[in-house]
Amino acid sequence: MGISELLLLAVGVSMDAFAVSICKGLAMKRSTLKASLTCGIWFGGFQALMPLIGFFLGALFASSIQAIDHWIAFILLAFIGINMLKEALCSKDECDCQPDEQDADLSTKTMFVMAVATSIDALAVGISLSMVGNVNIWLAITLIGICTCLFSMVGVKIGNVFGRKFETKAQILGGIILILIGLNILLEHLGFLG
Repeated sequence: MGISELLLLAVGVSMDAFAVSICKGLAMKRSTLKASLTCGIWFGGFQALMPLIGFFLGALFASSIQAIDHWIAFILLAFIGINMLKEALCSKDECDCQPDEQDADLSTKTMFVMAVATSIDALAVGISLSMVGNVNIWLAITLIGICTCLFSMVGVKIGNVFGRKFETKAQILGGIILILIGLNILLEHLGFLG
């Protein structure tokens, strides 16, 4: 997996945190650099940690599932991508991102819970990466962490200034990117690409 694919993966994985950061910014009376950094560090840190954990978990089982690993990677990434699309396209009544003052809470407890919740998908991405085979996991998690941190910081500001306008578009973009990466992995292993 090349750097351009890893960068696309990092962008796709970071979109959930970006959408949540927009909600955080939306709930703030005024966004500050401290608030943006808080979101960026929490979300970026967990988005980098979870794929690393998933990568090593996947590596434990890699030899026993080597014949179907590309299918597993495709299914996991497609499932995550479809789930992101579904969440983005749900009606406003069904969505749980209705901003209020509690959404602006940046306490350790709140940020920990939100960082874990937005990075669960990244755990599955890490498992997928372990099955691809030719992935520099350290480069991957560095790109994912930095990309998520930056997107989260920008998300807080965008949410504070523009509101919900970009949240749905970010989730749709992230979902499409993850589905396409999964499809690319599958097609490469089946010999249709590269």
